[in-house]
Amino acid sequence: MRTYDVVVAGASIAGCTAAILLARRGLSVALLERSPQAGAYKPLCTHYIQSCALPVIERLGLAAPLEEAGAVRNAIDVHTRWGWVREPDADAAHPAHGYNVRRETLDPLLRGIAAATPGIDLHLGHAVTGLIREGGRVRGVTALGPAGVPLRLGARLVVGADGRASRVAALAGIEGRTSPNGRFFYLAQYRGLPREGERSRMWFLEPDIAYTFPNDDGITVVAVSPAKAGLAAFKADREGSFARFVRALPEGPALDGAERVGPMMGFVDWPNQARPPTRAGLALVGDAALSVDPVWGTGCAFAFRSAEWLDAAAGPALAAAAGDARGEGARDSALSAALSVYARRHRAELSGHAFHIRDFAARRSWRWPERILLSAAARDEDCARDLFAYAARNIGLARFLSPAALLRAGRVNLAHRLRRAPRPEAEAPALG
Repeated sequence: MRTYDVVVAGASIAGCTAAILLARRGLSVALLERSPQAGAYKPLCTHYIQSCALPVIERLGLAAPLEEAGAVRNAIDVHTRWGWVREPDADAAHPAHGYNVRRETLDPLLRGIAAATPGIDLHLGHAVTGLIREGGRVRGVTALGPAGVPLRLGARLVVGADGRASRVAALAGIEGRTSPNGRFFYLAQYRGLPREGERSRMWFLEPDIAYTFPNDDGITVVAVSPAKAGLAAFKADREGSFARFVRALPEGPALDGAERVGPMMGFVDWPNQARPPTRAGLALVGDAALSVDPVWGTGCAFAFRSAEWLDAAAGPALAAAAGDARGEGARDSALSAALSVYARRHRAELSGHAFHIRDFAARRSWRWPERILLSAAARDEDCARDLFAYAARNIGLARFLSPAALLRAGRVNLAHRLRRAPRPEAEAPALG
């Protein structure tokens, strides 16, 4: 059995990010990927990375390769019942942009950086089959290689980065908490659609949702997420239903002159799912820890960020373990304390977003605070900036719905109403 400081299961966004950052601390990392192909990628994705992930992307050295590969710096316009809300230019308080990039481009780039990072051994074609336990802690994994050759890898920390159907979480007995999603989801990719200045667009039709995301290589992702009440009729003519839905969008894209690239993909049921992100000797990152309604495009950003939080919390404890003369128990206690820090940060940063996404996934219309804030954002640039700061996950739910934000939005809406109110006619002079 070969021993590493860390074993990471899953070499996609979260797994590669965690492996790279931990290896840069001088740690030895085994990075296991079930697919035997170095260019493997996740096809069903919004291909949208929120701007909150930009600092991690830059830290990884991934920004320049993405730009060279044609990734689109994203900004988004949102259609609501109050009109279009345009994302303002970035300010100094938040990251300038995220990226629209196909996973076919992103995943191999990130995996290449991981493979070239000193301290990382990339094991392609290796699927985790079991966890090695000792003294109530996870101490490593067993896996099968491409030819069915068994592999045993010991580690001080095992990281599950293997998606919402995480095998690592299942082996550890970590059950997910689920909540229903009232919409279904289909997307297709097109070449030749008008790119609208490379801006993304999203339609909130209450309760249906749609969006267009310009991507690299001239590809635009077009997605629809109707309420499940219309699922049977939609599936009866999936291609025709998709086209009719898109053509009916206010100022929607013109599909007729565009070329479809690849198959239509989607799902009819995608419940929101959350798992506790840690156990003794084990941590979950990315979709393995939290997977929510994809219409918000949060999955990629949450993967980058959760991996960075794990490195920030557990990396120093793992790096210090080699020189810790206090014994195995003390090293285990230090790592457990670090994993508790990671779990608390994961909860603090993402629980508000996850709650709001789960609530909206129930296929509802806007609640009154949302109506106040959205209508004000359509009328005022500062309100719009706060809306998009929240939508990009740069601020939390408490700040987005704060009394100060609601008061400012209320003032904007009142001023708008007063400007539109008809002026009373002057009284006619009395006749003698």
